[in-house]
Amino acid sequence: MISYKCSVIDTFGKKCNISHTGNSRKEVIDLLKLQKYTVVEVKHKHTPYPEGIIPRRVKSKELALCCKQIHAMLKSGVTFANALEILKYQTENKRLREYIRSMHEDLQKGRTFSETLKQRKGVFPDIFVSMAEAGELSGNMDVIMDRLSRHYEKEYKTENKIKSAMIYPIILSVVCTVVVLFLITTIMPTFVEMYMSSGVTLPWLTRVLISFSNYLKQYWYLFILGIISLVCSLSYVFKIPNIRIKKDYIKLKIPLLKKLIIKVAASRFSRTLATLTGSGVSLLSALDTVSGVTENLYVGQKILEMKEDVRRGLPLSVLLQNQGIFPPLVCHMVKIGEDSGSLEEMLDKAADFQDEEIDTAISRLTTLIEPVMIVIMAIIIGFIVLSMVMPMFEMVKTVK
Repeated sequence: MISYKCSVIDTFGKKCNISHTGNSRKEVIDLLKLQKYTVVEVKHKHTPYPEGIIPRRVKSKELALCCKQIHAMLKSGVTFANALEILKYQTENKRLREYIRSMHEDLQKGRTFSETLKQRKGVFPDIFVSMAEAGELSGNMDVIMDRLSRHYEKEYKTENKIKSAMIYPIILSVVCTVVVLFLITTIMPTFVEMYMSSGVTLPWLTRVLISFSNYLKQYWYLFILGIISLVCSLSYVFKIPNIRIKKDYIKLKIPLLKKLIIKVAASRFSRTLATLTGSGVSLLSALDTVSGVTENLYVGQKILEMKEDVRRGLPLSVLLQNQGIFPPLVCHMVKIGEDSGSLEEMLDKAADFQDEEIDTAISRLTTLIEPVMIVIMAIIIGFIVLSMVMPMFEMVKTVK
């Protein structure tokens, strides 16, 4: 991700300078237009990344551990600068260690922690930057670090649940592909030689498979290049904001994935908003940050659309109900929180409930995927075996 300095005009006609990250200048401009900004200028922003280190977002597990260590040191009376100095020797991850080292140097030059994070916006999540700034203003940086550590621990658990659910289908797909390639390139030619020597007329199904087998063996490199080109092309196309929004919208219409995607987005929305508002970040600023954590650009766009209505004083619970994306429970919990003045607590409870629902949804999805994958694998391998066996019946008829 590249950091850009953007000069824009907001919906009130006010000119302002903001920082934005993206893979290209065009992508940043498209994202700014989606956020209702009028773009005046977008240019590269110098970011002091360590030499030889390619900017890459820090993982949730590493952030959770880092925040927990900083919190423990701050509670013990260690200054923030000294805490970073200790961490730069203690952190095992080389990339994160280099980031901490360069940030420690910036602190010694008189910059604040939030300023050093903003310079590395593509590396550290927006919620991390916003909460660090809120912690500096309130003087409760140790509390903020504790909140962030708990937040990223839960995020890491959610990510792990989703990854675990995908392991079995991926392994089964790899095994199926290997078996199919083995049958086509190794076993099939043996049968072909036998059939050709007997002079049996081959069925069309067998001829098609033989042609594919010969083509695959002769031009295997074209297949590999084709697959790589397809993956790269799709990866590039899906980074275009408008296309990505449409893709994310379609994902919400897929019967098997719809509920899981919505529950994950609702959990991240609730937990992140609870963490930010509980740390003193304004609701309007929090919505900007929350829109980027749902991992779904369509949902993120819908969250951003609520900003102007929130600015006019409309309750967040009413806006969530009108959008109709998140489960009714989240909307009701937000309403209870608004009425009772305990929005942070209610959002935390909503996030915890959604996490339990995610566990159930993943278990159901995994239970359903397993037999479906086995049936698909059986059909593909059965098709190949049938095409190899069919000429044998012709040979038997010829002998009779």
